[in-house]
Amino acid sequence: MKFVAICLSIVIAATGLAQRTKPKLYIGQAIDTTRIYAAPNSKSKIFFTAKQYQYLYVGAYSERYLKVKMSNNVYGYAKINNVAVLKEVSDSDIANASASRSRSSESSRAAAAQKGLKYIGTPYVWGGNDINNGIDCSGFVKKLYGDIGMNLPRTAAEQAKVGQPITRLENLRKGDRLYFWENKRNTIGHTGIYLGNGYFVHSSRGHNGVNTDLLTEKWLKILVAARR
Repeated sequence: MKFVAICLSIVIAATGLAQRTKPKLYIGQAIDTTRIYAAPNSKSKIFFTAKQYQYLYVGAYSERYLKVKMSNNVYGYAKINNVAVLKEVSDSDIANASASRSRSSESSRAAAAQKGLKYIGTPYVWGGNDINNGIDCSGFVKKLYGDIGMNLPRTAAEQAKVGQPITRLENLRKGDRLYFWENKRNTIGHTGIYLGNGYFVHSSRGHNGVNTDLLTEKWLKILVAARR
């Protein structure tokens, strides 16, 4: 009987451990503009700022902070009084929502690429931010992505660090961002948005403004990154 009791206690302990390693998740909603921190400390790095009424996946953490599961599966932390916890969610709920977001995001990126064609002829201006009167390559990409709710850094080199890496040309999809090396400055110095069928749209000094180009050998030689 002692042996059975010991085995039973081990099973119960193991079950408890499994439950602790897989915490429950809930649908939460930001009551106001809510910062998602890298650690449960308001002085830590801000991962993301959720808009008012935005839905979040959250889990219990402490009396002051909730854990927030982000789209890249990294966890951040939000102040507990900034988020209303609504209901528990299952793994299938998360998988279905993730697939839906992925399809929506892909459609948005493709729309951003298509929208870029509307601005063909806008003059190239170094450091320019006006998509109608003068803009540079990274400003162009930042503007189009900003229009679909994705806030990118300002320079091409910084933008190239953000997003899902695409490592094979055949995996490129409409709306993916392309980044090119600039030997003169020894850094990533140019960017554009993939249109499909080997073409991309960009604000180019060589074209004196926004135009399209084919990914010929000239461009492929200096293509060093692609991000989604």
